[in-house]
Amino acid sequence: MNHSYKGKILISTPDISGDIFSRSVVLVIEHNESGAFGLILNKKNSQMSSKFKDFFDFKIEVYDGGPVENDKVFFIVKGKRVTEVYTDITDEYYLTEDIERIINAVLSGELDIDHIKIFSGYSGWSPGQLDAEVQRKMWTVVDVYNLDYTLPNDQTLWKSIMQNLGGEFLLWANSPEDISLN
Repeated sequence: MNHSYKGKILISTPDISGDIFSRSVVLVIEHNESGAFGLILNKKNSQMSSKFKDFFDFKIEVYDGGPVENDKVFFIVKGKRVTEVYTDITDEYYLTEDIERIINAVLSGELDIDHIKIFSGYSGWSPGQLDAEVQRKMWTVVDVYNLDYTLPNDQTLWKSIMQNLGGEFLLWANSPEDISLN
């Protein structure tokens, strides 16, 4: 493997339709010869959000990180490292599964709830699988700077990035979700 998509954003093409990856924006957390791991930034999970609201006693959004291991919870955290078990994404953001420490930090006021994003499950690729999907143009790989990974994003994120790419991406950004309606 001569390259890595680690830290890049994957934008699904409209050809991926009818599944969780339709109009997805995926942050690639890890990509090496063993495979790839990422989280979908723009797909809210209302069922898990409801469960977390019951636990925290205030509204909090949970996102579908991907179709793999939906029973696992991941956090992207902005700022202060409040756990020793984490993976750096950038200097400003990190990923952790340390649910107990994150919840305690939020409840104690050590960590602002607006500085975390919660994910159920993740997106995973076996060795060479992501490269093959990129070659088949299922994904467009982009560098997106100044993206706050903890912001509450929805489908407007996908459309906004597509519009910023310009060219043929503008056509895709303005196409209906069900391409057969075009």
